[in-house]
Amino acid sequence: MLSYAKSFPTHMDYKGQQLAEQTFQRVIIASAIIGFIYGYMVEQFGWTVYIVLAGFVISCLLTLPPWPMYRNHPLNWQSEVQNEEKKQTECIKKPKKHK
Repeated sequence: MLSYAKSFPTHMDYKGQQLAEQTFQRVIIASAIIGFIYGYMVEQFGWTVYIVLAGFVISCLLTLPPWPMYRNHPLNWQSEVQNEEKKQTECIKKPKKHK
């Protein structure tokens, strides 16, 4: 069972995080506007609160799980071997100054 749970991806890339943030803000703002207008029309503040809370729940369902649309731009990391080789060549190229 634990290996099955580990098979789910749990990451987002940077562009996916930006998209999730924009989606969250748009859904919250849209639900606030709709809730305010509807609450004003029926003269019940409670409906405004319910609609905003429903928008919050919808935005959480859209943005909190790492959906595939948030993982379209993965970063290509360098391996440790490449980083070590680069550090060694930089050390060789720079002459040390003695005072």
